[in-house]
Amino acid sequence: MGDQALTEVPYEVRRSDRRTMALELTREGKLLVRVPRSVSEAAIRRFVAGHADWIRSARARLAEQRSAHPEPDESERREMIARAKAVLPGKVTFWAERMGVHPTRVTVTSARTRFGSCSPKNALSFSWRLMDYPEEAVDYVVVHELAHIRFHDHSPAFYAFIASVMPDHKRRREMLRH
Repeated sequence: MGDQALTEVPYEVRRSDRRTMALELTREGKLLVRVPRSVSEAAIRRFVAGHADWIRSARARLAEQRSAHPEPDESERREMIARAKAVLPGKVTFWAERMGVHPTRVTVTSARTRFGSCSPKNALSFSWRLMDYPEEAVDYVVVHELAHIRFHDHSPAFYAFIASVMPDHKRRREMLRH
């Protein structure tokens, strides 16, 4: 697909009080162009055409991700939720003891864009979609969220803490990207 053909691909423009232009490819594959209110249609078309390589790459990554992790049917979804509820609390207990941290709660959610989160009150949430990944990657997400109990940021100290209990954390993290 040439750059000319790319400018003919439909996209949605979202104008706001922002200062810069940005592209976003939604999980449904829709291209959003976020722009300041004053930007002309011609400038938007040039911006999209100028980012043809990024758009092609993002669409390829999305197709690869969809292929590797297709949306489960209702039966598969129920099975993954049940597995997450059975597996994750034990993993949290195992790693929390080793890390010397104490979460206040563990819940399973339907989050699509995050595998896990840690609230300011140290409550952990994990997406049931995590069950579609290797066990080593699941353990990494558990350790990552538990580390947020001690460090509520992504500072070098945060990653040093993770490395102290999981030296191969970078390799495990990569599993989540493929």
